[in-house]
Amino acid sequence: MPSQAPPVASGVQRDRYVDWLRAFSLIVVVVWHWAFTILQWGPGGPSPTSPLGFTSGLWILTWLLQVLPLFFYVGGHVHLLSWNRACERGVGIGTFVSRRIRSLAIPALALAGTWIVFGVIVTRAFGVDWMDRVVLLVISPLWFIGVYLVLIALLPVSLWLHRHYDVLALIWLAGAALVVDVLRLRYGYEAAGWLNMIIVWGLAHQAGFFYDRVVALPRRFDVAILWTGLFALFGLVYSGIYPGSMVGVPGDKLSNMAPPTFVIVALLIFQIGLVEVLRPSMERLLARPRWQRANETVNRFALPLFLFHTTGMAIWVALTWWLAGAGPGERVRPDLFWWLERPLAVAGALVCTLPVIMLFGRQWTMGRRR
Repeated sequence: MPSQAPPVASGVQRDRYVDWLRAFSLIVVVVWHWAFTILQWGPGGPSPTSPLGFTSGLWILTWLLQVLPLFFYVGGHVHLLSWNRACERGVGIGTFVSRRIRSLAIPALALAGTWIVFGVIVTRAFGVDWMDRVVLLVISPLWFIGVYLVLIALLPVSLWLHRHYDVLALIWLAGAALVVDVLRLRYGYEAAGWLNMIIVWGLAHQAGFFYDRVVALPRRFDVAILWTGLFALFGLVYSGIYPGSMVGVPGDKLSNMAPPTFVIVALLIFQIGLVEVLRPSMERLLARPRWQRANETVNRFALPLFLFHTTGMAIWVALTWWLAGAGPGERVRPDLFWWLERPLAVAGALVCTLPVIMLFGRQWTMGRRR
């Protein structure tokens, strides 16, 4: 039987780099949505597209900016630390899991429920038959929180696998993700691909249990992990089986994200290596008092910002249409002017999101801070 994983010591100094990685991954997702979402309007209402579909070669940026694998990886590490501390306090696994689920599910469900009720009211009062599309666009980024909640619910299983089978659990999950892709892409069982929503993200979460051991590796191993992931990405993408973008692009034969493919496993390996290679420089930077305060502030507001960022974006889009005296249009191809106004799109959405956080997320934010 494989050796049992070493316990993680509690009471150690807080890892500022972990905090930064968690906040950074959420903020990258937020800024990506604000800056690079193009709304197409058709008879059925709005639908999103991306400038990646119009700009050749831009997809390579997604190898750095698709950071959800990193978020799940850091989440696994944080959950293992929290569980070890809970064990010292005598908290059972059921109580631990239920508390974690409630802390995240309640605000997410409240947000989704508010938008659904608002959509029903607008549709019935004003006859806006495409309002359901607007509501779906606003709440659709919450999908990954749903997956995250499932992984929290599965913590008893993942912790058991980690204790009894250690690194074999990662190998089995990676193999299962590859088998799912074979069933989907070789034999046409398209529905089987959705198993990877749990397998691939579960692998990233499980990999977080090994965070401390990865940190302890000599630096040459960090570089080796980075190059292993990079070569795997290159081979998988240029095999012609998988698209190059790590986000969905209209016109691609399939998406590496919906549902996730084995390519995301390679992306996870690459990103783990990258953050470890960058660790020494980032730790020196985050040790400075000014950066410490900034890191703490950003961490306190990163998750509320993610929850409400599409609400702020919807307000910003409505305001710009109202101020410009125009409504939805169908011209979506990004031109030079569209690229030049991206900073304004981010700043405007941020200004509209902050009041929403203060009105609806302040009490929850302060509770998390305590």
